[in-house]
Amino acid sequence: MLKKIAKPSARAKGATFAIVASKYNGRYVDAMLKAAQHELKKAGAKVQVLRVPGAFEIPAAAAALAACNPQPAKRTAAIICLGVIFQGQTSHADHIGWGVTHALAGIQVEHKIPVIHGVFVFTKEEHAKVRCLGKTHNRGTEAAHTALEMAAVMRKISDSESWPG
Repeated sequence: MLKKIAKPSARAKGATFAIVASKYNGRYVDAMLKAAQHELKKAGAKVQVLRVPGAFEIPAAAAALAACNPQPAKRTAAIICLGVIFQGQTSHADHIGWGVTHALAGIQVEHKIPVIHGVFVFTKEEHAKVRCLGKTHNRGTEAAHTALEMAAVMRKISDSESWPG
């Protein structure tokens, strides 16, 4: 069930967020990308976009961004990954979707950086239209909100004064 997009509570003045977006199925990905960029910029963030050919290539780019991110002062606050996969007559889309999901989870755990999973497998184009092209239920907006919240969580954890330990 789709829920109305809530207003974000987190701010990100001066923080940098990376977005890795697939070029494949560009109509849908571009709409999510535009919505995510809008939300991040509205929160005061800097946004860097990296385009890759398809959804399967997203984890390689996200891993490279996470790996070259060692200095806390220059660290990317979160990496948002956006892609759309349509289920065809074979299981190929399921394999791509599962592979991307597994890889993105590993990247965020290994590099301790939020990696927001906005790569979707759709069985019907109508589902993609509702979730990617609409203003009421745009998954790019939701991905940006999640990235902002997770960046705030990670800042809290790394702030030795506000986290007991």
